[in-house]
Amino acid sequence: MALLTQEVDPGEAGLDAKALDRLDQHFAHQVDEGRIPGYLVSVARGGRVAHLATHGHRDLAAGLPVEADTLWRIYSMTKPVTTVAALLLVEEGRLSLDDPVGRHLPAFAEPRVYVGGSGADTVTRPADGPMTVRHLMTHTAGLTFAFYRTHPVDALYRDANLDSAVLPGSDLATTVDVYASLPLQFEPGTQWNYSVATNVLGRIIEVVSGQPLDEFFAERIFGPLGMTDAGFCVSDEQADRLAELYGGTEDGGIEPIPGLPLRGRPRFLSGSGGMAASAHDVHRFMELLRRRGELDGTRLLSPGTVDLMTSNHLPGGVDLRSFGSRPAHDEAGNDGMGFGLGVSVVIDPARTKAPTVLGAYGWSGVATTTFWVDPRHDLTVQFMTQVRPRTSHTLFQDLKRLVNEAVTEA
Repeated sequence: MALLTQEVDPGEAGLDAKALDRLDQHFAHQVDEGRIPGYLVSVARGGRVAHLATHGHRDLAAGLPVEADTLWRIYSMTKPVTTVAALLLVEEGRLSLDDPVGRHLPAFAEPRVYVGGSGADTVTRPADGPMTVRHLMTHTAGLTFAFYRTHPVDALYRDANLDSAVLPGSDLATTVDVYASLPLQFEPGTQWNYSVATNVLGRIIEVVSGQPLDEFFAERIFGPLGMTDAGFCVSDEQADRLAELYGGTEDGGIEPIPGLPLRGRPRFLSGSGGMAASAHDVHRFMELLRRRGELDGTRLLSPGTVDLMTSNHLPGGVDLRSFGSRPAHDEAGNDGMGFGLGVSVVIDPARTKAPTVLGAYGWSGVATTTFWVDPRHDLTVQFMTQVRPRTSHTLFQDLKRLVNEAVTEA
């Protein structure tokens, strides 16, 4: 186990200590009001942690506090890790961004696109072109999630028992074959729809590397970066540090809900959302990206590959809200945000709902965890709690505003 610690005073890093106190007070109030159980936040500049704060509990019933070594279900923050894993194979020449997915997963060799109808009366047509690895990384593949309930293909996912994105009792390979049996919502590359695509990418990593996804991550990413607690399961020694998961209630409070069990190696290795990690692990991963592929003398990716990953790939400068054109993505938080390979990218700061800068990138998880890298200010930020909210919230917008207020030196 490695522990994240504060390394420098805020003032030495060009941050306002009083503004950071306001940040802590704001989120401590959220805890005290019963909206979140507890939290951890870290702000680093130039790679040095200048602010690290915890408040509240990782387990309310047991009275266990949030600590620097607490483990968190990071859910969709797994996706950028999976993207880095795939880019390792791209740099080795074993995979290409423009490879048809069907080259590696034959079930996707002849994708079909939804035309009309529903259920057994669904009408489809052959796709005009192949789904590619790039489409998977950018969520423009035409795949979807069952829980959106905004399109007839979403219902087909539910009919196929994919309510939680995994076929119950199945492994990654079997589940991905079920995805392939269903029609695409749209022609690959023509729209943005957040989806099960990163699970498909994870399966491609397994096929190309010849290793299970968890072993590839451990050998090629976690070990080299010193992400000592990261993984798809927790050991008996780690279990007491794992935060409990809570869900939002109708009255604005929280209550315990089931989360990823994480005890024992899972049958389904989800590159979309299966990881647990500590704040130290997330900091190490952010540092790899901030330093453009190298950390402490270990280079995983070339600077150019990281630049490609963290650049907008949506065409014509459109943002997630307009290119998605799906009810599920018609959210104010998508204004001004493009998408790279596995991460969102700010393309129009003036249109975003929180103070930010051009080119800032990152991603979040469904249990209200988030990270971002701000290249202009040489800043990395993470926020950890464990709440699946009932409705949209302003926690991330508040966090970005409060961090922005703390930056005193450009």
